[in-house]
Amino acid sequence: MYGAAERPRRVFVPAPTGTPAPPRVPDPPIYRALMRTWADDGRTLPGRHDPEWVRLAAPPTGLDRLSGG
Repeated sequence: MYGAAERPRRVFVPAPTGTPAPPRVPDPPIYRALMRTWADDGRTLPGRHDPEWVRLAAPPTGLDRLSGG
């Protein structure tokens, strides 16, 4: 039973194996032009590796020295 404010959890059920993936539709030209402009400006691009984000999202180093243990 669920409380009044609780909702049942949704369960992810993957597609059966052997199901072909839908065909990939190419990006519209305006989107490709925007991505090219962002890349030329050195901006972060969706779906591309971003070393700065990896560095910022990494767990802090050196905290083990502060624990005293």
